[in-house]
Amino acid sequence: MSDPQNGWVNPLRSDIDKRLPRIAGPSGMVIFGVTGDLARKKLLPAIYDLANRGLLPAGFTLIGFGRREWSKEEFTEYVRAAVEEGARTKFHQSVWERLAEGMNFAQGNFDDDEAFDKLAAMLAEMDAHRGTGGNWGFYLSIPPNSFADVCHQLERTGMAKATEESWRRVIIEKPFGQDEESAKELNNIVNAVFPEESVFRIDHYLGKETVQNILALRFANQLFDPLWTSQYIEQVQITMAEDIGLGGRAGYYDGIGAARDVIQNHLLQLLALIAMDEPVSFSPDQLRMEKVKVLRATHPVYPLDETTARGQYTAGWQGSEKVVGLREEEGFDPQSNTETYAALTLEVQNRRWAGVPFYLRSGKRLGRRVTEIALIFKNAPHLPFDASDISALGNNAVVIRVQPDEGVLMRFGSKVPGTEMEVRDVNMDFSYSEAFTEESPEAYERLILDALLAESSLFPTNEEVELSWQILDPILDFWAEDGRPDEYKAGTWGPESGDQMLARNGHAWRRP
Repeated sequence: MSDPQNGWVNPLRSDIDKRLPRIAGPSGMVIFGVTGDLARKKLLPAIYDLANRGLLPAGFTLIGFGRREWSKEEFTEYVRAAVEEGARTKFHQSVWERLAEGMNFAQGNFDDDEAFDKLAAMLAEMDAHRGTGGNWGFYLSIPPNSFADVCHQLERTGMAKATEESWRRVIIEKPFGQDEESAKELNNIVNAVFPEESVFRIDHYLGKETVQNILALRFANQLFDPLWTSQYIEQVQITMAEDIGLGGRAGYYDGIGAARDVIQNHLLQLLALIAMDEPVSFSPDQLRMEKVKVLRATHPVYPLDETTARGQYTAGWQGSEKVVGLREEEGFDPQSNTETYAALTLEVQNRRWAGVPFYLRSGKRLGRRVTEIALIFKNAPHLPFDASDISALGNNAVVIRVQPDEGVLMRFGSKVPGTEMEVRDVNMDFSYSEAFTEESPEAYERLILDALLAESSLFPTNEEVELSWQILDPILDFWAEDGRPDEYKAGTWGPESGDQMLARNGHAWRRP
């Protein structure tokens, strides 16, 4: 399979046997914000793990850009410490030495012309001596307000310019905007320098094996997809719950909140994968087409005072630990209305999903850490049992556990052993860890490798980002005029208004 921009053919990307590993071609990466938590905890360990699995080229080159006055040796030691602390695979000295040979550090600020001139010279030197072939990915692990400066510098120095023989790509971390207007502004800034096919917006949830398995579960099995309609499904619940508080992120989190931080990206992407129609193929264009169709059809349910809820956690117990409330968290403005719990009701206005409420919720300091998608089925139209026989029978359900304990649970009714016809709910539980001996790669491994390979299926486009904000903006505007969020105790499952949101339809949150 040929690289679309430089014609390089990777024999292990051939269509002859797609079971062979996908190996990146000659390339390098520059990480802006390399001294931040994300790079230290996720990106640098993921790059080592890819090298350790033999998925990076021998001449792969890593350049860090930051304000610290580091030498190449000091940067290499920093990367090694991050790798030893966070790598998923075993540390091998030979792999490390080969990877470390291609490391370097560029010191400077984002508005420093001289620093970017030196960076451009460094890339040219690496192309000449490391065999990177002019192929570079620029990872913006930086705040969005710095995108413009970095993109301008990359354009000014010619580093963003691809040729017929080489590619240049930009990889961008969320959050991508605060609303639709700011997202469009950021898209315009980035797309003025990089064409859309060279922009890779990271949503690390899409790199998780269990999220990708949604497509396999639905479209590889006749058992499921025919039932994936409003004819059989009563409601869909998508939950991302965390049991931690702000944990030192108060300055970042204040003014963003649970809806912007999680729902606009992670949960709406999960909704799109759950609700989309079968694509013609799993090519990036076909997948995007079906996701965009779903997002265009998705709207809030009104009135918003009944179909949404938000809250802030107060002091309580997280397991056996007593924890402080949000307003006592260091660095958080006690007068802030930023929510740590957000729940909303959406509808997908198309033939497949008409009338089915999609309930999305996310929060901090909830009962336990869990991300799951629950499809709750309607009751059978006729039950030929006495009421006493089925008093313990609930709705059938398919639950996709994204994390932890990755797997799929099916709940259905079964007869209780005995002389009476008593039917009770039972669970059939599939676990990834028990069913497969293969180890799942960490999400950032998959996404970094995909960016190097120009495999864009798991990266939201500018259109998807803007559509997601179109869905969320009316709710955020309503909340901005609605006063303070409700309160809920740490260790519980959110404010009472979150339960009432479902109760108005005769529904209740599934307890993970």
